[in-house]
Amino acid sequence: MSGKAHRLKRIALIGGVIGCAVLAGAANTMPGGRPTPSGQPVPRWLSLKSSKVFARQGPGLDYRILWQYRVSNLPVQVVAETEGWRKICDPDGAVAWVHRSVVTSSRSVMNATDEEIPIHAGRSGASPVRARLSARSLVSIDACVDQWCEVRVRRLRGWVPQSAVFGAQEQALCDANRPAGAARDRR
Repeated sequence: MSGKAHRLKRIALIGGVIGCAVLAGAANTMPGGRPTPSGQPVPRWLSLKSSKVFARQGPGLDYRILWQYRVSNLPVQVVAETEGWRKICDPDGAVAWVHRSVVTSSRSVMNATDEEIPIHAGRSGASPVRARLSARSLVSIDACVDQWCEVRVRRLRGWVPQSAVFGAQEQALCDANRPAGAARDRR
């Protein structure tokens, strides 16, 4: 193969790799079609790192603090983002901005109801109940398969229906265009 043919083949290969990378990143867009600064999909689930997280009206320290989250590992859904800030939807349907340093990709889910949720031994309502997830409590989540999510509490592992917990839904739960601090809407 001549030097020129080898260079052309190499350029075509590099172009193909770049094209695939662009197409792969195209799925990671925010509402409105802009790419996400993090390269991660929106909406997506994260959890709060600490029990002291300030919710702000906008993406910056100069925006007013709306309230303070006081629950470590609270699942939140990112509905929009900037380079350093994440616009989140919380279990009460409230929208706020938090700094990216106060969220983690370690996942948890919450029983956002006032009723207990059975934790089953398998992915079926007919499988034995191993434990019960108390109202308003949190558990770690490993994965969701066939509308069931595998959760763990200490050494106990089990399955809960995906629709029964907050933190496992695939669709956006809050409108990304809704202003932060707007009236909470339970969905």
